[in-house]
Amino acid sequence: MKDLTQGSIARHIISMAVPMGASMLFQTLYVFVDLYFVAGLGDAAVAGVSAASNIMLITLALTQALGVGTVALISHAAGRKDQQDANLIFNQSLLVAAILGALALLLGYTLAVPYLSSMAADEATVMQGRKYLFWFLPGLALQFALVSIRSALIGTGIVKPAMIVQVATVLLNAVLAPVLIAGWGTSYAMGVAGAGLASSIAVLSGVVLLWVYFNRMGRYVSFHPERWQPRFAVWKRILTIGLPAGGDLLLIFGYVSTTLWAIRDFGPAAQAGFGIGSRIMGGIFLPAMAIAVAVAPVAGQNFGARQIARVRETFRVAFIQSIALMLAAMLLCQWRPEAMVRFFSPEPEVVRVGAQFLQFISWNCVLNAVSLVCSGVFQALGNTLPSLLSSAMRLIVYAVPAIWLTSQPGYKLEHIWYLSIAATIVHVALNVLWLRKQVRLQLTPLAVAQPM
Repeated sequence: MKDLTQGSIARHIISMAVPMGASMLFQTLYVFVDLYFVAGLGDAAVAGVSAASNIMLITLALTQALGVGTVALISHAAGRKDQQDANLIFNQSLLVAAILGALALLLGYTLAVPYLSSMAADEATVMQGRKYLFWFLPGLALQFALVSIRSALIGTGIVKPAMIVQVATVLLNAVLAPVLIAGWGTSYAMGVAGAGLASSIAVLSGVVLLWVYFNRMGRYVSFHPERWQPRFAVWKRILTIGLPAGGDLLLIFGYVSTTLWAIRDFGPAAQAGFGIGSRIMGGIFLPAMAIAVAVAPVAGQNFGARQIARVRETFRVAFIQSIALMLAAMLLCQWRPEAMVRFFSPEPEVVRVGAQFLQFISWNCVLNAVSLVCSGVFQALGNTLPSLLSSAMRLIVYAVPAIWLTSQPGYKLEHIWYLSIAATIVHVALNVLWLRKQVRLQLTPLAVAQPM
C-alpha cells in the first residue's frame, strides 16, 4: 500500500494521475484503433459503431458504480490502516462484478437491436452497429472484473500495474484490429465484427494478466475465496457510494442518445462526424479525468485518516492543475479541428460536422475540468449523490429544448452545440455549490473537533 496521508499532495496527485492518464489514453486508443480501420468501411459503419458504442455507456455506468464504491471504501480503510476491511470490500467487489457481468451480457444481447433501430439514421447503420456490438459484448462483461481489480489497486495508492496491463492490451488490440477488421494476413475480413472481437480478446487478456499479478504479488488486498460468500451489508456500502456515480455516467448515455436522435435527420455523415468528434473530445478530456480519478484515493485516504486540511489542499491543487491542462486543450480544438477529424475520415461532410462539434464543445473544456475535480472530491467523501443530481439537471436543461428544436423551422446542428454549452454551465455551477455544502456538512465539523 502507498500511504497518501503523508508527503506532498501535488506530488501524490501527479504520481497517480500520470500513470492513470496513460492507462486511460491507451483505453481510449481501443476506440481510436477500431475507428481508424472502421472508417475505411464507409459512413454507415462509422455511424453504426458510434451508435453501438453509446450502449457501452450503460455498461460503463455499472462499472463506474462498482469502481467508485470500491475505491472510496478501500481508500478509507487504508487511511484507517484497516487491512481486514479492505480485503473484505475487495473480495465482495469481485463477486458483484461477476453478477453484473452476467447481467450486462443478458441485457445487451436482448436490447441492442431495438435501441439501434431507434437511434440510427438508416437500416445499414443498424446492421453495422449490431455486428460490432454482438462481438464486443463479451469484452464489456469482462470489464467488471477488470474494474474491480483496478479499483482495489487505486484505493491502496498503486496504479502502475494497471497501466502496464492497459498498455499491453491496447497493443494486442492494435495488432488484432487490422487482422480481424481488414483481413491482413488472413484474407478473411470480418469488418466491424472484427473490431468488436479484437477488443473482447484484448479485455480478456487484461483480466488474466491482473489476476496473475494479484495471485503472485499478494499485496495489501488479495484474493480470499472464503470471503466470496455474499455479504449484502458490504454490497450496500459499495453501491450506496457507487450507484449515484454510475447514474451520473448513465446520464451521459442519455445526453449522447438525445444528440444522436436530434441529428438523425441530417444523415449518417452527421452522426459519423458527431461520433468521431465526441471520441476525440473524450481523448482530450483524459488529463483532467486522470487528475479527478487521482483525487478520489488521495482525498479519500486523508478523509479516512481525518486529515481535513489535506483534503482541502487536494481539491485546491487538482483544481489548478486541471484548469491549466484544459485551457491548452481548448486552444488546440480551436486551432486545427479539421485536421483531427480528417485523420479518421476524408469525407467532407463528416469532417465539417466533426470539426464544428470540436470548435463549439471545446468551450466546455474548462467547465468540465471543474466538474470532474468536484466529482473526485464527492467520491472521496463517500457521497456521490450531489454529482448525480447536477448531471440530471444538465440532461434536463439540454434534452427538453433539444427535442423541441427538432420540430422548429430553421433548425441547425449549431443549435444543439449551443445547448450543450448552456447545460454544462448549469452543471458546473451546481457542482460547485453542492461541494461547498458538503464541505460545511462533513469537513468543517471534523476540523473543529480535532485537538489543537
